[in-house]
Amino acid sequence: MKLIVCLDDKNGMAFNRRRQSRDRVLIEDLCRTVGEEPIYLSPYSASLFASTGAKTVAVVDPLGVSGVHCCFVETFDPAPYGELIDEIILYRWNRHYPADVTFTLDMSGYRLISADEFVGSSHEKITKEVWKK
Repeated sequence: MKLIVCLDDKNGMAFNRRRQSRDRVLIEDLCRTVGEEPIYLSPYSASLFASTGAKTVAVVDPLGVSGVHCCFVETFDPAPYGELIDEIILYRWNRHYPADVTFTLDMSGYRLISADEFVGSSHEKITKEVWKK
């Protein structure tokens, strides 16, 4: 499974059950990266993709659906699903936000394939990292 997640400088993902930040250019990049592949996500995250034309499937537990190839998570730590994840796309905000949900997935079995920076619509620098097992 391919996991897509946005993180702050301290691997924070969410605060008070809400995303830390949002960026239109990041979502556009994510959609280009995924292409025609369906993106499984929570109903909360679905609004980010409403005007993109991306194929999305909103379910309560997107990582828990059997056979999912691509999953975007914002408000819960994907660590319990680590065995299912063979690729991770991290979008780093390059800022420190308040967080009460952090990304704790053990990355020691992954290798960095690429890292690119781009200017977002609300962030001067967003770093996109691709990791594979």
